[in-house]
This record gives sequence, structure tokens and C-alpha cells, in this order.
Amino acid sequence: MFVTVITDCRDDNARTRQETRYAHLFPGTHISFIGAQTDLEAAGNLLDILDVSDDSPGVIAVNVAPRCGRAKKWENGSPFGFCRVGKKLVVGTVDGVSFGFLKKLGLAKTIHVTDIPTILKFGGYEDSAVLQAATTQFRSLNYLPRLARIAFDHEDAPSEPMSIEEVPDVPSSIWWIDSFGNAKTTFTEEDINFVAGEKRTVQVNVDKQFEVVCTRQLKDVADNQTALIVGSSGYHDHRFIEIVVQGARTGSARKKHDLNIGDHIEIS
Repeated sequence: MFVTVITDCRDDNARTRQETRYAHLFPGTHISFIGAQTDLEAAGNLLDILDVSDDSPGVIAVNVAPRCGRAKKWENGSPFGFCRVGKKLVVGTVDGVSFGFLKKLGLAKTIHVTDIPTILKFGGYEDSAVLQAATTQFRSLNYLPRLARIAFDHEDAPSEPMSIEEVPDVPSSIWWIDSFGNAKTTFTEEDINFVAGEKRTVQVNVDKQFEVVCTRQLKDVADNQTALIVGSSGYHDHRFIEIVVQGARTGSARKKHDLNIGDHIEIS
């Protein structure tokens, strides 16, 4: 049993408060934490955690809930929902693409959308805790862990079904850049018909373009050259394509090609 928290509330104070709440709600459980700035980053990390946890039961809590821009349509940020993927419970914000890879790979059909007062009263919380959770700026502390515990214990937790098809498609983009400057894209091998040895053109946004060679493993990329490889991230047989540069003389892929999370990518 494990609990993994993926959230944009990621400074040390916010992290420790969340970890402590999950620890007391799920005693004796290992708690891990990933800071994510966007729902796109959250989506990729969610899929990775589903993958590496194999057949273990667990809880993955995803919270990326800005209150600006499109989020103004909600009374206090995105609603929260939950679904199950095998033995895992996934709880999180339903606005945006946090659940996007679950849609893309057919890992869930329905998200159960919750109402904060309804589900906390179902879980036995007092009125003061219900009011705090409904109005707080820190719902990833005051609501999401409690929702996780209630939904983990009760498959019939009150909710409204939402088809996974209502989740926006994951964009063609970079969803993560690792510590080596390698860029993880939202494309799988199947998406680009990956064939080792073939040359491809990578278009980044509207102003950058470069040539690459499809290479199965990082070890086979020529020194100082840019390539597309089959990365380690993904789910089962579906692995994300990465843009990499071998060696440090010309800098990482991020530095050499000025790549950033969220950049629009086309591969042809």
C-alpha cells in the first residue's frame, strides 16, 4: 500500500502539511510527493506512478487547481473526482488534463465527481470541517486527503458520474524535462510510428525546427547528437518518446534547442 501526492502546492510548508495529513489518515503507509506546476505535468506523473506501482494497491492524489483564467467558472477552483485503475484509487482535480492519459490509454471510463459538503458529511465530518474544506484556498490539504480516505473505504461514496471523454485530449507537447535536460513528450511509439534509424523533423512551437534520428536506446545515440529515443516513462507497453542529446559538449536537449515544458511539438 502506498500514497503518492502530485500537486502544485509544493513549497516545504505545504508539502509537509499534506504529507502529515495523509500519514495520519493512512497510518503505516509510505507517502511520496511530486511537485507539479501544471495539469500536463501532473498527467504524465500520474501515469508513471500507475506504471511503477505494478499490481500494488494504493492512492494517487492529483491536485492542480488554479483559480485564474478559465478556472474562474468554478465557485472555488476545479471540482474533485475519483476513479479506480486496477487496485489503485486516483483522486484529483477534474478540470484540465490531469486525467488525460487515463483517457488516451483507456484506463478509466468514468470519473466520479464529488461535492465537498455532501461527501464530507457522508464521511462523518463536523460542520466546521465541512465549511473549512468548501471555502479554503488549500483544498489539497483540507479536502483531498479526506476524500481519498472516504473513497478508499467506500466504493459507494456519493458522486456524480462524468464520462472520461469529457476530459480534454492531452496536447502534443513536452510534459516533463528531467535532470539531464531530456524532454519527455506526450507521444508514444505508436503515435509517431517510431522506427529505429529513420530520420524525423521536430517542430517546436512555430519558430524552431531540427532534424533527429529515431534511436531505440540512449546508449546508441551518437555523441553530441540530438535523437528521439523510447524513454523510461509511460505505462506498460506504451512508452513516451524523449528528445535527447548525447554527451555534454553541446549541452542538453533542453539547452541546445531551448525546450520547455508545455512547448507544442510536432514530429514528422
